[in-house]
Amino acid sequence: MTHWFTYPNIDPIAFRIGWLAVHWYGLSYLLGFICVFLWMNRPAGRRRLGLTSEQIQDFLVYALVGVLIGGRVGFVIADVLTKHNFGAYLAHPVDFIAIWQGGMAFHGALIGILLAIVLFLRKHPGLTFGVLGDEIVPLVSIGIFTTRLVNFINDELLGKVCHPDRPWCVLFPADQFNYRYPSQIFEAILDLLTLPIVLFVYSRRPPDGVTGWTWFTVYGLMRTIAEIWRDPGFTVLGLDGGQFVAVLQTLIGIVMIVYSYRRGTRTDAR
Repeated sequence: MTHWFTYPNIDPIAFRIGWLAVHWYGLSYLLGFICVFLWMNRPAGRRRLGLTSEQIQDFLVYALVGVLIGGRVGFVIADVLTKHNFGAYLAHPVDFIAIWQGGMAFHGALIGILLAIVLFLRKHPGLTFGVLGDEIVPLVSIGIFTTRLVNFINDELLGKVCHPDRPWCVLFPADQFNYRYPSQIFEAILDLLTLPIVLFVYSRRPPDGVTGWTWFTVYGLMRTIAEIWRDPGFTVLGLDGGQFVAVLQTLIGIVMIVYSYRRGTRTDAR
């Protein structure tokens, strides 16, 4: 059987500047934040948000802290639930914050960003959650897409074991005994499919919050599908942990889209 893909064995370090090692993972996050900034900093974006370029940069600092703390906390919780290794964390407390060793949970990072939004809004009376969310999400899928590609490069978040006769399966260095689905690639493609959907909704100038909650909903749906091929860490009510949270996310998003439409408020300038 000829397989379509051979694991490329790409170095997780993109390049070095003296003693500094720049990882693909960091570059993917950087790309995501640059895309968000460029969108929010458009004249139309600044006008709708009522923020200056400096204030938008300030928000991105809030968001970065939220991503790092939320993503790491989420990873540690999932890691403990999966491996029952809380004792190992207590024995080596630095592992709680060892982001440089890898390990960030998307839904933890999402919660971190939501909290960052709430804190930022307290500094800017008149700016609403719906408007800020609408201006954050249009290009965020690009950063998530590249991060999933980096998960593939880093030989992490492996897919389920698949029959070796299926040509799309891959033999990963982390498991030399079983061919597995390249679930990272599948998820990257699904994540990228949210981009045109969200941009189309944004272009229709819907009520405040609709675009943001559309991304929230569609991502939840895409993640639910992607989890079909991912190796589950732990299960909840018959679903693997990531799928359970994604289904919950999708349902919340649908409710909030309906709520936003019923409110019917549209802000073009603040």
